[in-house]
Formats: sequence, structure tokens, C-alpha cells
Amino acid sequence: MLQQLHIIAFTHRQLDVNKIGLLHIEKEAQVLQLEHLKAALGLKELMFLTTCNRVELTFVNEQDLDTPLLMRLLQTLYPKLVPIQLEEFARKAEVYSGTTAVQHALSVASSIDSMIIGEREIITQVRLAYEYCHALGLTGDLLRLLMKKVIETAKQVYTETSIATKPVSVVSLAYQYLKQLHIPLDARILIIGAGVTNTTMARFLKKHGFKNFEVVNRSIENAETLAAEIRGNAHALNDLKSYSNGFDVLITCTAAEGTIIDAALYADLLNGETQEKIVIDLAIPQDLDAQILNQYAVKYLSIEYLQRISNENVKERSKELQQVEEIIANARFEFQHLLRERKVELAMREVPARVKELRATAYAEIFKEELETLDPQAKEVLDKVVSYLEKKYISGPMKLAKEIILNHAD
Repeated sequence: MLQQLHIIAFTHRQLDVNKIGLLHIEKEAQVLQLEHLKAALGLKELMFLTTCNRVELTFVNEQDLDTPLLMRLLQTLYPKLVPIQLEEFARKAEVYSGTTAVQHALSVASSIDSMIIGEREIITQVRLAYEYCHALGLTGDLLRLLMKKVIETAKQVYTETSIATKPVSVVSLAYQYLKQLHIPLDARILIIGAGVTNTTMARFLKKHGFKNFEVVNRSIENAETLAAEIRGNAHALNDLKSYSNGFDVLITCTAAEGTIIDAALYADLLNGETQEKIVIDLAIPQDLDAQILNQYAVKYLSIEYLQRISNENVKERSKELQQVEEIIANARFEFQHLLRERKVELAMREVPARVKELRATAYAEIFKEELETLDPQAKEVLDKVVSYLEKKYISGPMKLAKEIILNHAD
């Protein structure tokens, strides 16, 4: 049973995040595409997981997972990919089967396989992915048992270790900084740059209740896209000099080769305000001219400082890895034992039905005439005796047989 379990993973270790994005399937489209994949390849069970830096297919199939099957799977699920793309994805796919698949699933949900170790969000993503595929009728008994153990183990990891106690992402650290300063939720937040980092930062702030956003970007289209998502206003970078709405928090992260905010532009952005401002500069190299810090009242947070804190927290989280790996190793062993028990249960589930058939035959055919001579009270006593023997015959020997099979299992 376990050797039929396979996982194909496309992660940040082998692929650029943008390329992983090509494998993302919107939730609405998953219904038809996954049902088609399962039917076309004759898969017994199927689950699809997608995050910002990971796409995984977990499935149950009698056929070994070799390169031809991998290519066929990719071609079926992603018909729009050209051959050179299919070949690259097949070459860079991480493939797991049997016990290694179980180990991988446990590691993913416990976050030690993540780009950022200890990020709790992955356990929710895994659970929701399974529940969605289960609702579509794509999963079965093996994935049910696996996901139950995976979620249970991940919860144990987050409860019994400190793997997730110290934030390590730049966004999380920057938010913690703002939280410590008790910034009001209606603070004016000026976001310069609409790339991945600022987009993540903006989503994080919106998620935590901030609501007053202005988005500035070289491409006005990208600014408008982000502004629409966080319900803010969009501006072109060329119009920044004439910006007159002021700000309480300035978050900047552009791909410029040098500073884009000098003292003169900063003065324009202040629009005559003199109170201390908060500036979070997430760009490399920095977007803010260092002279500004000497001329104006600024609480300044740089990417260098955040990365230094992040690295220290990563070291702290890494200290927990040994304990996490021990929890996962135990969970993997327990899951293998659980599967053996389940295999015995499935093999012996016909015994009770067979015993009931024998009883029915005995009453209706073999001892029919003798039973007809019994009075109602005698029949009632006989029924009780037979039911008792039937129950004991099913439970006792089945329990013994189960123990014998499990004790002699490899």
C-alpha cells in the first residue's frame, strides 16, 4: 500500500519562484483539471498543494513513478507548456515514493522543508488543500490516513518545540517593528515600489487591519494592481515629486541602482509636516539617501538591520531542528504501523459478513425443521447463545489473527 504513495514537488530549492508560478492552478480551475488528470492516468487518489514557493502533487498509483509517467502527468495537467518547459520541470522535480514520501509530507507541514523554517502558515495550506481535494472526491483512504497524521504531527511540532517562536521573514520583522511603535490602523502608509517584497508587506499590513495606503511605482499598471488589492490609491513614480498627501509611514523597495529619495524629494513628500516619521527601507541598495537621517526626525529601519535580526532568529530556530526531526521520525514509524493495521483490517473486514451468512444459512436451510419444533422461549435462548458465540468468534480470533499478522510483518 505504502509503495503506491508518490509525491512530485516543485520548490524554491530547484526553481525560481516565478517559474513555480507557471504551475499554479486557480482554485476554480482545479476542479476540472484535477478530475481530468486523475481519470486520464487512472490514479487512485490525488491531492494538489500550491503556495507562493511550492507546487506539489500527492497521489496514489500502482505504477512506479518513472520519467515517462512524470512527463505524461505534466503534459496532462499543463497542456499549455511547451516541450522545453516540460523537460525543465521534469528535470527539476523532486520525486518521493513510499516512506520518503511520508517523510517529505511530514517535513513540509512541520515547516522544516520551507523557505522560511518555522512559518506556521504551511500547516493551514496543507490542511485546506487536502480538504478541498477531499470535497472534490479525489482522495481516498491512504491520503486520509496520511493527512491526519501529517496535521497531527505538525501541531505537535509547533506545540512542543520553539521552531516558530521568533519571526525570520523581513515582512514579519518589519510588522513587529511597527507594532512595537503602536502605529494606529488609520496611519497614512506610503508604499514606493510594487514588487514582490512590497506586495507581500502591503498584504500583511492590510491583513492586520491597516487601511490607508498610497502606492507608487515606475509602472502605473502595477501600482494600480496592488492598490486595488489593498484598497489604496495608485501613483506613477514620475509624479512622486508632486505628491501632496503626506505620510506617517514610508515603505520603500525598488530595483533602482541607487537612491531614489534624496533630501529635496523627502522634503516634498513631507508637505510641510514636521513630526517624526517612520521609514522602512527594504531595498538593496537603499532607496533613501543617508543624509535624510541627519536632517529630519526619522525612525529608520533598513533591510540590513532586518536581515541581521532574521539571521539570528534563523540560528535560534535551527537549534530546534533536532527535536523536530525526532518527532517526525516517530510519526513516520507510527504511520507505517498504522498502515499495517489498516491493511489487516481491510483484509479481515469480510469475516463478520461471512459469519452472518453462515448463521442465516443455518437458520433458513440446515436446521430449519429443528427450529420449527422449538417454542418461542427456546428460540429466544438459542438466538442469544448464537449471537454470543458469533460476537466472540468475530472479535476474539480476529484480534488474535491481527496480532499475529502485525507481529510477523516486515
